[in-house]
Amino acid sequence: MIRIVLAAEPPSFDDRVRKRGKDAITRLLGKPVQGKGGRTPKKTYAREEDIPSEKFPALWAQPRKADRKSTLDDMMDLYGQQCAYLAMHIEKATGSPTVDHFIAKSTNWRLVYEWSNYRLSAACVNAAKGVLVVMDPLEVQAGWFELNFATFHVQRGRGAPNAQHTKIDNTLPMLNLRECRQQREEYVTRYQLGPGNKGIDLAYLEHRAPFIASELRRQGKLVRGDT
Repeated sequence: MIRIVLAAEPPSFDDRVRKRGKDAITRLLGKPVQGKGGRTPKKTYAREEDIPSEKFPALWAQPRKADRKSTLDDMMDLYGQQCAYLAMHIEKATGSPTVDHFIAKSTNWRLVYEWSNYRLSAACVNAAKGVLVVMDPLEVQAGWFELNFATFHVQRGRGAPNAQHTKIDNTLPMLNLRECRQQREEYVTRYQLGPGNKGIDLAYLEHRAPFIASELRRQGKLVRGDT
């Protein structure tokens, strides 16, 4: 896991997600949306805090009429198709791309439709995260996570501050799912083969799996004279 930088909010996000999300919440409370139509849901709630997480419309996944792309598609473009937690390209092995609400929908309704709360995540990681309090990819620093090349498990780094140990330890199980470990092993194996043997070179690895590349460099495991 390595630090990512929050991408700039797409121009369409405010209208397509944030404002429509506020309207959806208003309707779920059984209230009319001023100046707008739309049906009142059969089931309404007394308070925003009472709304079940699955009742919030997934506006981040709905395509726009203009280009048939969704906020999730925007995130795939802006973050280079990399899972924020795995720091790897989202492959079939780890599931489809999803929008993870870093602060879970069931925890804070105010952040359900906020760009700053969205992390691009492989489906298996998102499902494993649930409502756990984990390390935010926007805040992680170098040395907080390490890769064991014998087992392909991600471990808490020796440079991790004590104050972050609980969050880091909560994060490790979702990083070490079987499919995630297998994907890391495949990348390392292909890198060790090299491009001449139907493998990959360091530049490709840095593009597709930057955490693995950084750990190979840090641990002195680069091959073929790579630096």
